[in-house]
Amino acid sequence: MRKLIWLVLLLAVAGRSSRTWAQSGITAQNGRQVTCASDDMKRHLCQVDTSRGVRMTNQRSGSPCIQGQTWGYDRKGIWVDRGCRADFYLGNGGPGYRPPPPPPPRPPQGVIVTCSSNNGKRNYCQANTSRGVRLTNQRSGSPCIQGQTWGYDSRNIWVDRGCRADFLTMQR
Repeated sequence: MRKLIWLVLLLAVAGRSSRTWAQSGITAQNGRQVTCASDDMKRHLCQVDTSRGVRMTNQRSGSPCIQGQTWGYDRKGIWVDRGCRADFYLGNGGPGYRPPPPPPPRPPQGVIVTCSSNNGKRNYCQANTSRGVRLTNQRSGSPCIQGQTWGYDSRNIWVDRGCRADFLTMQR
């Protein structure tokens, strides 16, 4: 009789666990592997630890699983949507894993201003210099040295003694 009671309790707990998994979209979890599904075409969150990264290892659905569109992850877990059903690996490793290349550096955002001292005298070029200025391309044979033959103040870039160059006014 006791064995029967324990068996009933065990099945009740197992039934509760599978309902919780089904409600959250998790259909199977094995260590660092998890299957997450949007079988009803709605968005589901599979609450798992994503702090070490996530990668999709196998798509199981006929609906596409595209990172950022029909699946993704944040600190709360993996989300799937629009019928995506897939296996995911939790962490930065796993069989055959190669880390993705780092994203290319973002180019500085700003405005290029060409300023020239054609007559060898100081010339001012209006520019938004509030976030700084950087010389990006010297066009002259005469040297362009910051603080000597070029610089900037609160409203202008200045050039002197034959300096001709392109300057980037920083906007971010």
